[in-house]
Amino acid sequence: MSSSNTGAYNEDLSQHRFPPGTLKVLQITDTHLYAEPESRLLGINTLDSFRSVIEEFRQTGWPVDLVLATGDLVHDASPSGYRQLAEMLDAFGLPVYCLPGNHDQPQIMREYLVSSHVTTPQVVDRGNWRIVLLDSVIVGEVGGHLEDAQLTLLREALRDSDKPTLVTLHHQPVAVGSQWIDSMGLDNGDALLRIVDQAPQVRGVLWGHVHQTYDDMRGHIRLMASPSTCVQFAPNSDDFALDEQQPGFRLLALTPDGKVHSQVLRTLDMPLGLDLASSGYE
Repeated sequence: MSSSNTGAYNEDLSQHRFPPGTLKVLQITDTHLYAEPESRLLGINTLDSFRSVIEEFRQTGWPVDLVLATGDLVHDASPSGYRQLAEMLDAFGLPVYCLPGNHDQPQIMREYLVSSHVTTPQVVDRGNWRIVLLDSVIVGEVGGHLEDAQLTLLREALRDSDKPTLVTLHHQPVAVGSQWIDSMGLDNGDALLRIVDQAPQVRGVLWGHVHQTYDDMRGHIRLMASPSTCVQFAPNSDDFALDEQQPGFRLLALTPDGKVHSQVLRTLDMPLGLDLASSGYE
């Protein structure tokens, strides 16, 4: 099952009693902030929208252990945009692990998206879980690619530990059903999938980029994409098209025995100004 709304896979995590040692995670993605706070993407003020998402998350009262920010974090890749984002993320008071997307400049991001809680690591061990953060960016290109060094990083992270593992990146390694988006996915997704298919400890692959939800199972692995904190793309569309779904985020509960529970939540209100007539953006 792959869907624009996580369907049967979308759980109400507040109704679960998870065992001790469960790692609770907030994923945010595709924030598309700018140097100028007033800037808009496709008619929406991305800073205001991100603030609304953070407030919606706080209203859940769900206690997370860490935050994952999975790319396209600053649309213009500006140092001031990254500094502002670092300040906002630092306010969670929790570890925040970030990876780049195609609108980010990885070197600039790693230099300026830093604070006491915000980092850009490659491998993180938390509790009973290992999280691998891959860089799929081709600088100057919209689509993604995992260089040999990134694939080697993944292989070594899996060889060195049998902990349940969540693999994260920006670009989708599988088709999500929208032709125009899938033309800009990970061009060597099969290489990634060959590695994780042979690794029984990999329990989830998580990404951004597609500005919509996707949830499917590939053998023992849960495949997940999540809504943007600003603009959403219409699912199952051959050409560029916007969706009127609200901005959102994903919660994950990773249990000590390697199970992945997850829920996608959205803000109550749609931000004003969405330009549904737009034929694309850069």
